[in-house]
Amino acid sequence: MNDLKNKNIIVTGATGGIGNSIIKKLYELGANVLASGTKVEKLDELKKNFNNIKTLKFDISQSDNIESFIENASKELDGKLDCIINNAGITQDNLAIRMNLNEWKRVIDINLTSTFLICKFAIKKMLKNKKGKIINITSVVGHTGNLGQSNYTASKAGIVAMSKSLAIEYAKKNININCISPGFIKTAMTDKIDEKHKESIISKIPSAKLGEPDDVANAVLFLASNLSDYINGETVHVNGGMYMA
Repeated sequence: MNDLKNKNIIVTGATGGIGNSIIKKLYELGANVLASGTKVEKLDELKKNFNNIKTLKFDISQSDNIESFIENASKELDGKLDCIINNAGITQDNLAIRMNLNEWKRVIDINLTSTFLICKFAIKKMLKNKKGKIINITSVVGHTGNLGQSNYTASKAGIVAMSKSLAIEYAKKNININCISPGFIKTAMTDKIDEKHKESIISKIPSAKLGEPDDVANAVLFLASNLSDYINGETVHVNGGMYMA
């Protein structure tokens, strides 16, 4: 995957466990990376750990500012955008009959609508380059459903369908749009799950273990590279066999 060297790549949600692994892997292969997130101290830590990466604080809930975010991020990368990885997202769980409209809308607006807008303005940049890669991080529960997550699962399933539509629209322009759907990965989020529930989850995974952030990052490298040039509108499942499409 040496073709990733000097590629200009934006990663949103860069400060979490999966985001960190994606940054590290891209950096090791010589990509020009811009890491985006909401926590300045975490972004500063990334900059300290990986010399020469760019960072830009941005909250994707600010939908009115997404176009300017893409513009500013591209300028940081000398005006050219080869790839964007949409990793940012939130959860706000509740049982359906208790879920208020704000809890529903906030998750849909951030996870789905903002991801659409990021894709839209990234595609405009990529059309000028006559090629590009977009990788949207979804979730296994967007395919299986999950207790107390009707808003989150709807947003993640929506990203999959949206990505297929965008892939159809821009395939002839050499723009590849694909998804990665992680299962249960060892992150700060899964660390909060109590041991009994964690054991229950692991019992449903054929490989009998949680995934590592690097497992997701490795799939990102493949989809960002030239090795995936004939793959479009697809979802790569990284879940240890928990869900088989």
